[in-house]
Amino acid sequence: MAVTTPRPGDFALTKIRGITGKAIAAGQALVGDASPVQHAMVYVGDGEIVQAMPGGAELIRLEDASPVVQWSTGHFDLTREQRARIAANAIWLVGTPYSYLDYISIALAHYRVRPVWVREYIADSGHLICSQLVDEAYLRAGVHLFDDGRLPGDVTPGDLWKLLKATPKVDERAAEVSLHG
Repeated sequence: MAVTTPRPGDFALTKIRGITGKAIAAGQALVGDASPVQHAMVYVGDGEIVQAMPGGAELIRLEDASPVVQWSTGHFDLTREQRARIAANAIWLVGTPYSYLDYISIALAHYRVRPVWVREYIADSGHLICSQLVDEAYLRAGVHLFDDGRLPGDVTPGDLWKLLKATPKVDERAAEVSLHG
């Protein structure tokens, strides 16, 4: 388990235990996206996270969330303003409904089957799975996590995992000094 101190705007990746976690892992594997994580959340500060859940996106205490496998801390050179906007956007998304259909859309994207109605459904962002919530909070803050031509919302926890593995850590202290000085 990765141990680090998250900052507002960082995202975390976790495992989901039980049958739900196995079903998500199997679905990810079917679309070539096998990874050791099945869930994502955004740290908003003060020991709280926002995560998409079947009952809708929720704000909860970090200690009540699934144990973190990997934090994004140190992987992105984010300013204080960007971090604040990411956290504020995540909080603004609390209550957004969850949609299992988004999993089907992401699978269709993998197989390059993208009817217009599917693209429009995903683009609507009136519903989010966990990894889409992370991506949407970042996008609304002007931070694009993916530059590979994918449509916003075509992101799984495994995609976020691969992104972190491909993105070297930055020296955030040096970044803070250069911003202020």
